[in-house]
Amino acid sequence: MTASLQLILAAAPAELTAARAYGLTLAHAAYRVGGGPHLFRADLPVPLRGGLLYLDDSGCDGRGTPDALCQEVVRECAARGFGGVICAFDRALPLLAAVVRQLGPMLARQNRSFYVSEPYGQHTATGRVLIPTALSGGSLRQRLSEAVERYGADRVALAVERTAADFFLPSPSGQGRPLTREALSAKLEELSPSVFFSDELCARYFTYMNRQSGAHFVLFDDAGSIRKKLRLAEALGIRRALLPYAGLSDLLDDILH
Repeated sequence: MTASLQLILAAAPAELTAARAYGLTLAHAAYRVGGGPHLFRADLPVPLRGGLLYLDDSGCDGRGTPDALCQEVVRECAARGFGGVICAFDRALPLLAAVVRQLGPMLARQNRSFYVSEPYGQHTATGRVLIPTALSGGSLRQRLSEAVERYGADRVALAVERTAADFFLPSPSGQGRPLTREALSAKLEELSPSVFFSDELCARYFTYMNRQSGAHFVLFDDAGSIRKKLRLAEALGIRRALLPYAGLSDLLDDILH
């Protein structure tokens, strides 16, 4: 990949040793919003410093006020030398919106970066908004272009997601059955299908027929399709991308070289 695209690798504590080998900025996926709300942390090496604090909402019950949590996050950043925070919130909760609104200015005053999942982009004036790459319809170029138009290129970051799903045809809901790496590999080996590339979805695909369930469409990513997503983002002026170590560990060597 080109040097102008900053890649951030999200890794859990157990993955740190392997993830460090790639020399990328690490987002430490060791933090969650717990009851209170308070900051909960998994075990991290005592001397660990640098990178980003990656915070999810897995323990949030939606109750309380944001003050204590925001202070705890800022203190943790200072103690660990973290350069910023990623709020990877999946659920739409008023409390989490309040956390984003309060935390953003606190981090800005300390010149720390701030990233939020797409639903929370409306709650920050300066934070970077993570736009997921996984699509089952439409156009990734259009999706990213619209985000750039809304937020400005510098405030958009790519959230790389590895697609692997099996869809019935037709698929009115646009929802496919997720495939594990092993299931996808088995399907490719069993069928030896002709594999195509979708410019719109920026992903690989193939079709097959099943006697019981009819026509199927399988959409998936490999290292080549993910490189194309990164190049597309760069062409649109996006300069940062978040990659999950757990989802891409077997592809990273090919993606990065």
